[in-house]
Amino acid sequence: LLWQQDPNGFCERIDAYLGIADELGIRTVFVLFDDCWNPNFSLGAQPSPKPYTHNSGWVQSPGRDTVLNSDQWPRLESYVKGILSHFRDDQRIVLWDLYNEPGNGSSGDDTTKKDMLGERSLPLLMQVFAWAREIEGLRHPITTGVWNVSTPFHQLNDFSLANSDIISFHCYGPPEALQTRIIELQAWERPLICTEYMARTNGSTFEGSLPVLSQYDVGAIHWGLVAGKTQTIYPWNWSEEKGPPEPYFHDVFHPNGDLLVPEEEVHIRRATKHKAVKQLVIGI
Repeated sequence: LLWQQDPNGFCERIDAYLGIADELGIRTVFVLFDDCWNPNFSLGAQPSPKPYTHNSGWVQSPGRDTVLNSDQWPRLESYVKGILSHFRDDQRIVLWDLYNEPGNGSSGDDTTKKDMLGERSLPLLMQVFAWAREIEGLRHPITTGVWNVSTPFHQLNDFSLANSDIISFHCYGPPEALQTRIIELQAWERPLICTEYMARTNGSTFEGSLPVLSQYDVGAIHWGLVAGKTQTIYPWNWSEEKGPPEPYFHDVFHPNGDLLVPEEEVHIRRATKHKAVKQLVIGI
């Protein structure tokens, strides 16, 4: 919708963000589409966050109805090709994650299975890769992450793995699950990036995950930077009756810059000094 409303302004705002990030030594992975969370949305002022609700304001792109209606895809093609062409050689961008968690639904997590699209997202995913491959001079790799390894997602995963320049994946499990996933994906003999991890109450922590990532020389993007309107300090399916979470689910800093979990500093510093770790990347 933002692209349709004002494509030049949309690109100008992205460029302004990239300028800020670059000054801070941060390079960016952009995501074009996403099947997670709220299927209904509109331009204009957005709703306030729902108290104690994880990611209450997150909206899908392009939305469930459009994923299933190919008559709407010409405008998506304009969006994909317009964005990728505009930023085709921008060195502040690391790679393009074309489609986050294809096949997900309004739950936004892998717990409730609510309204999941499953392999009905595969035709659009295939088309998005085709559009991206048509951009001449695109200097960045493209990828789509493997996030659900259950049987209903096998075709999605097969396509994603076969067509991604860099293999990306999500893992919110404990270190043993992370190691297993890495070993499985090493069979593709391409660079690996875990594009989502770090959910403390799920057993995915800096202390447990960073040594595994370092051991296998896998890049990683942990979820969340500053606790804010996304409210991802609360676990999936949280409610006000449960009160403050202990520990916090995602995010690293309070708004004032203090660490949410002070003891994590030593693990982060140790990992970023490790010879096998190229950089620490933060998902926000």
